[in-house]
Amino acid sequence: MRVCVTGAGGFAASWLVKLLLSKGFIVHGTVRDPSAEKYAHLKRLDNATQNLILFKADLLDYVSIASAVAGCEGVFHVASPVPSFVVPNPEVLLEPAVTGTKNVLKASLEAKVKRVVMVSSVSAIYMKPGGPKGEVVDESCWSDELYCRTTKNWYCLSKTVAERQALDFASKNGLDVVTVCPSLIFGPMLQSTINASNLVLINLVKGTRETVENTTRNIVDVRDLAAALLLVYENKEASGRYIANSHIRNTHDLIGLLKFLFPNYIYPKSIVEVEEGKVVSSKKLQLLGWKFRPLEETLKDAINYYQNAHLLDE
Repeated sequence: MRVCVTGAGGFAASWLVKLLLSKGFIVHGTVRDPSAEKYAHLKRLDNATQNLILFKADLLDYVSIASAVAGCEGVFHVASPVPSFVVPNPEVLLEPAVTGTKNVLKASLEAKVKRVVMVSSVSAIYMKPGGPKGEVVDESCWSDELYCRTTKNWYCLSKTVAERQALDFASKNGLDVVTVCPSLIFGPMLQSTINASNLVLINLVKGTRETVENTTRNIVDVRDLAAALLLVYENKEASGRYIANSHIRNTHDLIGLLKFLFPNYIYPKSIVEVEEGKVVSSKKLQLLGWKFRPLEETLKDAINYYQNAHLLDE
């Protein structure tokens, strides 16, 4: 079985590549520069020497994407910019997410792949005004594009527009597309560069900000997400959208658990109460057979990785 993984060097994609290689898949991984040191971890994965082929590709360059997808039976579209800072220019996110997705889908249609699994985000589900406190949202919900623009939440807008486009393209062209919407992704890293979601956890443990908001945190382990992506790829019954969310904690409880597990760090001193966020349900994915590990295991493995990589050193 030969599959393509876009953005193969990223946090979630690296774990997906690792899982696919362990299952005997031949993997075409798209990266910006196969010779770059930042992708060396992929070449060290078990079975990578025989079964991993890295392609130099850019989401905005259709020809490069098409060459990576050619000959594949399936495609995992994981690549999409995830900023760890406020983006002043929305096109920095919108163009790679939207045009990039279109290029991947066109290439997949041309290559006659059996199924495309696209990684979206719960950001494409819950970003909308109103609703009761602690509202539970599911795959039938969509973020409000106008609200995203008004609030300048360009990441949420990019994920919403790209996912809508993907499902619309699928229905019009007869392409089998399944989307997975993960929540905040934590866990140990395979790549050397710190990604946005792990930076959230690192900042909490280091007490980077003295004051934090007691927001609702929907959390999924990166390894459980990789398993979910493979599950919806292989399960013939899978269709439409799936939320991948394992645990719901507010910031106060998350910090409390971190303090219990790792008491020797400097955590935020003050937690400010704010309105409860929305809770996302992964019931549909669980009915398909998805299981996930305890939050304690995710946090332990993540923090232990940070320690060994000296990411928590002052």
